[in-house]
Amino acid sequence: MAGKLVIVESPAKAKTIEKYLGRGYEVRASLGHVRDLPKSKLGVDIDRDFAPHYLVPREKAARVKELKSRVKQADEIILATDPDREGEAIAWHLAETIDVGDRPVSRVEFHEITRAAVLDAMKHPRRINYQQVNAQQARRILDRLVGYQISPLLWKKVQRGLSAGRVQSAALRIVVEREREIDAFVPVESWSIEAELAKQGPVRRRTSNNFTATLQEVNKKKPEIRDEAGANDLLTKLAGAAFRVEEVRTRQQQRQPAAPFTTSTLQQEASRKLSFGTSKTMVVAQQLYEGIDLGKEGSVGLISYMRTDSTNVSLTAVDEARKYIGEVHGAEMLSDSPRAYRTRSRLAQEAHEAIRPTSVYRTPVDVASHLSRDQARLYELIWKRFVATQMAPARIEITSVDIAAEPVGSPDRYRFRAAGSVIAFQGFLSLNQESRDEDAAATDEDRKPLPELASGELLDFVKLEPEQHFTQPPPRFSEASLVRVLEEKGIGRPSTYAPIIATIRARGYVTVAERRLEPTELGTLVTGLLVTYFPGIVDIDFTAGLEERLDDIAEGRKEMVPVLREFYGPFAGALAAADLEMEHVQAPIELVGEDCEKCGKPLWVKWGRFGKFIACSGFPDCRNTRPFLNKVGAFCPECEAPIVERRSRNRKRFYGCSRYPECNWVSWARPVPQPCPTCGGLMVEAGRGRAKCTRCGLTHQIDEHDGLVEPAITNGVSAAS
Repeated sequence: MAGKLVIVESPAKAKTIEKYLGRGYEVRASLGHVRDLPKSKLGVDIDRDFAPHYLVPREKAARVKELKSRVKQADEIILATDPDREGEAIAWHLAETIDVGDRPVSRVEFHEITRAAVLDAMKHPRRINYQQVNAQQARRILDRLVGYQISPLLWKKVQRGLSAGRVQSAALRIVVEREREIDAFVPVESWSIEAELAKQGPVRRRTSNNFTATLQEVNKKKPEIRDEAGANDLLTKLAGAAFRVEEVRTRQQQRQPAAPFTTSTLQQEASRKLSFGTSKTMVVAQQLYEGIDLGKEGSVGLISYMRTDSTNVSLTAVDEARKYIGEVHGAEMLSDSPRAYRTRSRLAQEAHEAIRPTSVYRTPVDVASHLSRDQARLYELIWKRFVATQMAPARIEITSVDIAAEPVGSPDRYRFRAAGSVIAFQGFLSLNQESRDEDAAATDEDRKPLPELASGELLDFVKLEPEQHFTQPPPRFSEASLVRVLEEKGIGRPSTYAPIIATIRARGYVTVAERRLEPTELGTLVTGLLVTYFPGIVDIDFTAGLEERLDDIAEGRKEMVPVLREFYGPFAGALAAADLEMEHVQAPIELVGEDCEKCGKPLWVKWGRFGKFIACSGFPDCRNTRPFLNKVGAFCPECEAPIVERRSRNRKRFYGCSRYPECNWVSWARPVPQPCPTCGGLMVEAGRGRAKCTRCGLTHQIDEHDGLVEPAITNGVSAAS
């Protein structure tokens, strides 16, 4: 039957859109790209202006065949892939692959999957944007030139299985250089003096009379207390001092709501508030965008497109949010005028919108029963952030108090300072408050309220406390903080942040410990080689500049081939030099201490796509491999096989028998190597310096160097007694 064939990327989206369009339309999904460069070779003809050789992957052949059959029955083709460069390129590949013949082909963009948005988009078809297609092709070709020519060099000089990517290598360098900063850091000691003071008189209902003030001046100079002796000297001098309020300053400060989410800020906030990794955030956001079955309302996309670096929002969405706030929270909770935000990234695609709910009237409470737990939590995050953007600012009352300390019989004068804050008007904070990184410095707004104080008022002295401080090294990056740095430095784009991190983790170049990225020895080694022999590839400014040139192609300011030539000339020279000059380097390899059961050669630990594994040193003659198991030094109480560390599906650490599934013994507590001195049973950690026997239940004091040094303790009583 003749009609209009609409091709989208996702089956879930196809089902929703087909309901909206109704009769005369058929909607099918491409399942992403239908053509790509070959996996087995470079696939780029450098001598013919970097002409790419595309082919249909074997796994996509059936999908392409089906789409071709649907094309034959249609009289018009509408390509409605995702509204970004990748989606534009997919639309072009489809047009080139599915034999459209002389049928008219148009392109539409769905920035949200709602009935109104879909029907409106269908009224505004356009041609494929070949500038955006070329920008995506240029990125793909650049990545192929780097990855398919440096990786074999690393195989030859270091070990097989290694890889290097254009953007990923720059991101890895950032992680490695942060680790070097941490290793080189030398802490500097300092001390501060804090006085706990109290307002005289009865306790007020809202606040405690006690508060803390910090020493700021000694004889009008900032004190430099370098060691404990200096701190104790000041404590001696301050003994018996009278404390008097010298000056009270109060000011009101407005706090404005944060901008609606971009891809980067959503990934950061989801990490901080929900403990989501970047990949998980994007997977769940994709589900919310493509459509959720809401029962009577049917399938509806709950959020706008989630790959964006723009904070722009449509006037219609702003008006709806302001209407909702007035109805639900009252006119006093509305900002004076519609609030707009300036996009921080100078390379942002301003035609896109920020991530927002498709309707604020679909509240998190209303849709929660139709969502999974992860979907509900992420939707609530997006909904609250957006609604808060049109709410009144919060007003914070900040009080700063200078306090004179006057030791009896001493001419020295000491000034302490205390600060506190109270929320005078909650405004948007009644709905949403942006979180901050763990290492973010506290501000006056974060302090507790002070009691009401007046100039000249005498204070009760409670105690003086010296506080030792050491300067801290910069923290390791979390996924969220690395995304922030990538965005700030112009490395990658919204669609690439999650894949960048997933790639350097999958290659074994970084590990995650306590939600922080730590480079492995292998990652450090590879980065060192790339910095030495391919400095341009991993140079942060160069990588960011290349992103700008890709943007220039997308905007029509530059042509694709000259940009590729400009890059490839120096790169080819560096590649040739590295092939001659790079020495063979032994990758950090840990011997297992066992011989291969097939050929007798030593086994060692290697890194692959999925982390560590054990392989024979006789490779490639012997290809014997087995999974790597991190042994903890203790043995299974049921079968005496080594106990190994494992991870549950939600990445929580636990410990189990290495013979699983033949033996299914597990423990959430970490086993210790020492056996119980009472019964010889397996011991597991039970707090600092203590271990509990899994057989007899007795608890023992342990020493990490000498083993068990104390008798068993049960309920505080020695078992020996």
